[in-house]
Amino acid sequence: MKTSLTLLVALSSATFAADPAPPQTRLAQIDKLVLADSFTGSALAKEWKAAKGKWEINDGTLRGAELKSDSHGAVLRTAFKLKDIVIAYDVKLDGAKATTLSINGPKEHLARIIIAPNRFVVQRDDQDHDGPDKAVIFLNKAMEIAPGTWHTVVLEMVGDKMVGTLDGKITGEGSDPSFAAKEKTSPGLTVAGESASFRNVRIYTAKPEPRK
Repeated sequence: MKTSLTLLVALSSATFAADPAPPQTRLAQIDKLVLADSFTGSALAKEWKAAKGKWEINDGTLRGAELKSDSHGAVLRTAFKLKDIVIAYDVKLDGAKATTLSINGPKEHLARIIIAPNRFVVQRDDQDHDGPDKAVIFLNKAMEIAPGTWHTVVLEMVGDKMVGTLDGKITGEGSDPSFAAKEKTSPGLTVAGESASFRNVRIYTAKPEPRK
């Protein structure tokens, strides 16, 4: 991990900029900045891997859209494997049915935040697909998220706890033993439907102790 962090700090690509301001957190002590992508380049940085959908960068904004030919939402992920994390970014719905910040475990989905035109959801994912396990909803807040407006999302996962916050005002939180037991792998963004836009994506390692 130290090697990966050193390489990221050394990157001189225009896509990676100094952290403009660490996000306000409710649980985590921010440790190290792993990625700060302001999308000022013309193409995705090598740390991102597009698995599905169409992803484009234009003037500091990343836009993702589902492709009908995929029969699956658009998916863009990083290859990071981290223990305790904080992720912050801005998102704008441009016709999308929903967009998520998705965190995987070593072999399965682990947790996600969902932003849709009519709701904000923080959840632990179903971790065995067709088995007996079911998703656990920590927050399902009915609300209007107007298209074309920017909103800020912050995800914190420290130990067995998870906190998701929208615009510093709406917060869902919960805990699960799997959060502490498993690495958080491949943090990524998904888009279902027409498109959603993203900017100022930042990923940090976090200290295991709660904020004082």
